[in-house]
Amino acid sequence: MADRYLSFTGTAPGRFVTRRLGLPQPAALKRFSPERPALEGDRLLLTAGKSDLDLAATGLDLAATGLGPTTAREQPAAVVLDATGVRDVETLAEVHAALHPVVRSVTSSGRIVVLGAPLDPADHHQAAAQQALEGFTRSLGKEIGRGRTVNLVRLTDARAAASTLAFLLSPKSAYVSGQVVEVGPQDVTAPADPARPLAGRTALVTGAARGIGEAVAETLARDGARIVVLDVPQAEQDARRVADRLGGTALTLDITADDAGARIAAALPDGLDVLVHNAGITRDRRLVNMPAERWSSVLDVNLASVLRTTDALLASGTLREGGRIVATASIAGLAGNAGQTNYGASKAGVVGLVRSLAPRALAEHGVTVNAVAPGFIETRMTAAIPLFIREAGRRMNSLAQGGLPADVAETTAWLAHPASGAVNGQVVRVCGQSLLGA
Repeated sequence: MADRYLSFTGTAPGRFVTRRLGLPQPAALKRFSPERPALEGDRLLLTAGKSDLDLAATGLDLAATGLGPTTAREQPAAVVLDATGVRDVETLAEVHAALHPVVRSVTSSGRIVVLGAPLDPADHHQAAAQQALEGFTRSLGKEIGRGRTVNLVRLTDARAAASTLAFLLSPKSAYVSGQVVEVGPQDVTAPADPARPLAGRTALVTGAARGIGEAVAETLARDGARIVVLDVPQAEQDARRVADRLGGTALTLDITADDAGARIAAALPDGLDVLVHNAGITRDRRLVNMPAERWSSVLDVNLASVLRTTDALLASGTLREGGRIVATASIAGLAGNAGQTNYGASKAGVVGLVRSLAPRALAEHGVTVNAVAPGFIETRMTAAIPLFIREAGRRMNSLAQGGLPADVAETTAWLAHPASGAVNGQVVRVCGQSLLGA
């Protein structure tokens, strides 16, 4: 369903009325397209504190974004602030001094990325200063406006952050703001073809016959993956339609069945590189009115099936070394939502799975485990929400609009990227920096 308010605020009368009434003024976001694959403009690199990063390596990583370097502070499309050297309250002042003069000039739908360092458990002054960057980043994201985003990347080696910087400084991250991403020290290998990073890899997406799952399958196919579209037998026709369009294959089965993992493994004798747990259901009702069946069905589809199939595919060796698991959480699991105790529990469970399994899966199988947590995404399900609740959902984020399935898909593709091996155990919200929760 079209966002008529967003369209109205893009007109001269709309801007006048909303400004006079103090209403939200969302900016139309500039998203990725083959015709416009990069932000239009230059990047500005700033420093706060004495950095330990190899700035030359950082420059090479930033070059992959398609943005040109600049020293001019007038209308940069992206600003990268290296704050890894901020170690105390005094050097935090350099963060203000660096960004204060340029924030206003960043172009519409521009990007600000702050580079931070891991918190040092042996130095509570450094830990306090680096943690302060998180509050700073989230707060700036909520006030900057005009479709611009602000994110924090904690890292020790700029080279390991190449795919992350390329994502956050591109139109692909249009609906990702106020996030903190930790990049580990693992060695990463750039794909042979940057335009098709998943070439030669096989990706399975559950619940891919429609909606967000279909968008994820399309995006991974665009990036070169061979797609397996998995959905329930009732959706076989739609699953085959999507698979045929993408040159992939359809696999229909009940993901909650005890043998689902074994059947997936049997269907993929050559192995699997990317597993996207997207399938999910809602059965909303307040707890006092919720029968046991509504609780158990949601937990079984959204959480238990994810645990069972992940365990089975790791144990069988179906997920190859260098593989990626991307699960779908939700802001309902992070912040809670009335009438969704079952759904919130299931999605919070996905977060627990990711945080616990990620280090072991990487150490034992060479596989990373991450999650995306969508907020209000424009789908057929949200289109059926009553008008006033739907409008509230759209406006209650820093970008004052709903996201698109493509926003979740692009974030998933970044986590599935071969060069994203240093990103592990992360839960990334795709919510326009929702005002609900952190």
